[in-house]
Amino acid sequence: MDLSIIIVNYNAAPYLARCLTSIESCLSGITCEVCVVDNASTDCTRMLIGNRFPGVQIIANDRNLGFAAGVNQGLEKTNGRYILWLNPDTEILDGGMTELLRYLKREPEVGIIGPQIVDPGGTIQLSCRSFPLYRTILFHRYSLLTRWLPQNRYSREYLHTDWDHTSIREVDWVSGACLLHRRVVLDDIGGLDERFFMYCEDVDFCLRARQVGWKVHYHPGMQVLHHIGGSSRQSPVLMAVERHRSMWRYYAKHFRRNSLQDATVGAGILGRCVLMMAREALVARVSKKKNFDASFSGANSTRAEAGY
Repeated sequence: MDLSIIIVNYNAAPYLARCLTSIESCLSGITCEVCVVDNASTDCTRMLIGNRFPGVQIIANDRNLGFAAGVNQGLEKTNGRYILWLNPDTEILDGGMTELLRYLKREPEVGIIGPQIVDPGGTIQLSCRSFPLYRTILFHRYSLLTRWLPQNRYSREYLHTDWDHTSIREVDWVSGACLLHRRVVLDDIGGLDERFFMYCEDVDFCLRARQVGWKVHYHPGMQVLHHIGGSSRQSPVLMAVERHRSMWRYYAKHFRRNSLQDATVGAGILGRCVLMMAREALVARVSKKKNFDASFSGANSTRAEAGY
């Protein structure tokens, strides 16, 4: 088997259907297997796969084990020489997987590849970055300093905004939304660290691979559409908590620590988490009000048309 595709899914059936369809249309010339790890979805995911994609293997969990544990389950049940992690809210847009596999065969020192990822409007997403440093909390994608001063040196270095993402480049890490790696990498570093429920597991995986000598490359030879948050936006406040919990675990695992640094970093992560939770709660409240107003307006319109 050339390629094993592992999709960890949670209540993302509409996206998943498009994702699986894109695999069928764009990877037809590649010997591959597809494994969907379903983390206790309550939508029609399992029925969808059974009815429309009978060739897809499904692992049906009775509770949400998270992304890292889900990928590890898929790794145990597949045997492809190369492995692709793919989010259910993604769609492969072209036949570039053939080029990526050829590249891995030509470049034996490259263990991990990230393709070009775009949003629904066609804008290239920043899907490869430098490893986080202490200052990253001030210069990450959503920080005020990055928004106010987008051309500052530290944001550009972390986010890789100083190049156009249309050429192959060695990078520190690539997004787990679509990540291709050799199975033999697992022989050196093992699977994903399941202490990361969601977020930062891709950063950790790439770091451990680089530490034992594997290279990580960004390769725009394949393009993938990503509807960000197809699953996570269903519980945005909870996902904000998990994102920052993973940040702390990554820091605790990979950074040199002392009491003062722990207190400073912990306070920074907690403060950022609280702000993001408040923002997500506000967005949800505004969205709910808009939906209510639209429904109320529609109901009044119907009543008027009916002569009430």
